[in-house]
Amino acid sequence: MTDGNQPIQQHQPAQHQPAQQQSKHKHKHPAHRLGGVIVATALPYYENATAPAGLAVDYDRYAEHCRWLVDSGCDGVGPNGSLGEYSSLTDEERRRVARTAVEAVGGAGSVVVGVHGVGSHQARHWAELAAEDGADGVLCLPPTMYRANRGEILAHFTAVASVGLPVMVYNNPIDTKVDLTPDLVAEIAQIDNVVAIKEFSGDVRRVLEIRERTAGTGLEVVSGADDVVLESLLMGASGWFAGFPNVFPAASARLFELATAGKLEEARALYEPLVAAFRWDSRTEFVQAIKLGMEQVGRFGGPCRPPRGPLTPAMREQVEADMARAISALGEQPALGEQPALGRQSVPDERSTPDERSTPEERSSPDERSTRTEQGAAR
Repeated sequence: MTDGNQPIQQHQPAQHQPAQQQSKHKHKHPAHRLGGVIVATALPYYENATAPAGLAVDYDRYAEHCRWLVDSGCDGVGPNGSLGEYSSLTDEERRRVARTAVEAVGGAGSVVVGVHGVGSHQARHWAELAAEDGADGVLCLPPTMYRANRGEILAHFTAVASVGLPVMVYNNPIDTKVDLTPDLVAEIAQIDNVVAIKEFSGDVRRVLEIRERTAGTGLEVVSGADDVVLESLLMGASGWFAGFPNVFPAASARLFELATAGKLEEARALYEPLVAAFRWDSRTEFVQAIKLGMEQVGRFGGPCRPPRGPLTPAMREQVEADMARAISALGEQPALGEQPALGRQSVPDERSTPDERSTPEERSSPDERSTRTEQGAAR
């Protein structure tokens, strides 16, 4: 599929071998490059009448956002997830988004690309492209749009893992209607190159059960829901694949640090005023809510492509109230009251409004933007 933009320029493969070579050398990968705070990145658009739904992907702004998240203390970014509206992108856009993230972050952080697909052949295809483009790993749902059975789920992840990149399987029974229960996860963990699970069931009891059932496999449990992240980390989750760090990257990195260090009192003090905002990460309108939150701290959030529409007035008011509480609380904490912690990076003047932007051909590439307008908390 295309959107009328210029063809993607030739891109030289990064560190990983071509997929057809990798599949011959399967082994268990260490999961550290898929751990820590990985941000499921929101995707910015600008108005363009020739683009799908009249909204074109703003690759320059997206590259700047990826760099800012890592500079602010997060461990990496996750392009082409649900928050990144992957299902609303053309094939060309989807690959270019992943490439943009890889190029923007460089070696400063991890890039875990979403490779979700209706069938294993589609998901494997996206994993092969991610490997060619230099991703550190992939995030993969079970088959989408189909309630797969146990055997089909195992075949799906086996196909994706055969590409050779580290695979983080994604349990999201709310959206997929397929629940990767702990006993099934124990089977999935036996697949070469499956190194982690993003757990989004909301049931924190599963963290310990999964760890018990997969003992000896090296499988890492990653918290997938922002509003149970502290509980999950205290139960042994080793990562956070997150949405609201798009809004509060340094504060989120600090929360992860406190929780994994066992500093419960400090972690609770930071976490509690954020939870009301974090709950939006588990609601249907999470993309719109997080983009609105970004706007409230001075970042660019912008609109969503269909099928997502604008928030209702009542929802918008509630998001703004929940965000205001979080912003106020962070501002009262000396270590987190500075702008980098809150994510208060002003949008550069030349990026003031999407409709004033030049055409994609006239804009500079991510590699040409060497100045990072804000240095966040130390990683």
